[in-house]
Amino acid sequence: MSEWFRRTIVESGRLPLFCFFAGVIGGFVFIRVSVRMIRAQVKWWPGNVTPGNGLHIHHVVFGVIFMLLSGVSSFVVPDELVVWRSILAGLFGVGSALVLDEFALILHLEDVYWSEKGRTSIDAVFVALAVTGLLVLGVRPVGIEDFLRAGTPDGMPTYSLAALAAAASLGLAAITLLKGKIWTGLLGLFIPVLLFVGAIRLARPHSPWARWRYTKATPKAAAKLAKSTWREVQLRRPVIKSKIWLQELVAGHHDAPPQG
Repeated sequence: MSEWFRRTIVESGRLPLFCFFAGVIGGFVFIRVSVRMIRAQVKWWPGNVTPGNGLHIHHVVFGVIFMLLSGVSSFVVPDELVVWRSILAGLFGVGSALVLDEFALILHLEDVYWSEKGRTSIDAVFVALAVTGLLVLGVRPVGIEDFLRAGTPDGMPTYSLAALAAAASLGLAAITLLKGKIWTGLLGLFIPVLLFVGAIRLARPHSPWARWRYTKATPKAAAKLAKSTWREVQLRRPVIKSKIWLQELVAGHHDAPPQG
């Protein structure tokens, strides 16, 4: 394991990225343990941070502060000081976890942490971990490596082709995301076949693509909407239930009264 870590992470220059990844995991685990302890009204746990006037300071505030401090500091630290850059990357990861854990609050501009809408925050953290994990392992978005390499003098003749390939990947990813397939679109940037599958298959019934294309007063559009709705109910619903079970196993049960 130590040899793999040295060869894959340290020698490849991905140690700061790994520390960021570890920071996100550590920050998310800590804050979820904390909020569940607070919700259970555990007396010996510190509890919410309040300045004494009834104001509740959400942990997204601390996340923003951590991100600003570590982000600005990283501009000052020289590239050769890898240890310090890694420490700052880890702190940035912790801050990112605190912000993403309240992503739903930022999105809806209201405290929906323990509501149905609050599950959006868990999705955001899972997506961040999945994408960062692939980057740590050395997987790069399709076309990015070729595009960057084409910018060198030796690669200039292939610059247009690389740019076209990168644009095509982003275009397919955009279509997939508009069809409501978030995971397929994001992971497809690393696994090209997912983009083709996601762009070709039917959109989810409540996605922007379905609203634009499947609500037209034509038999073909109506048939696509009906088929999409059937797939959502019969095929996706069991998967969604499993995802919700996993989310609440990790982050706590939503829409439940506080324990006490």
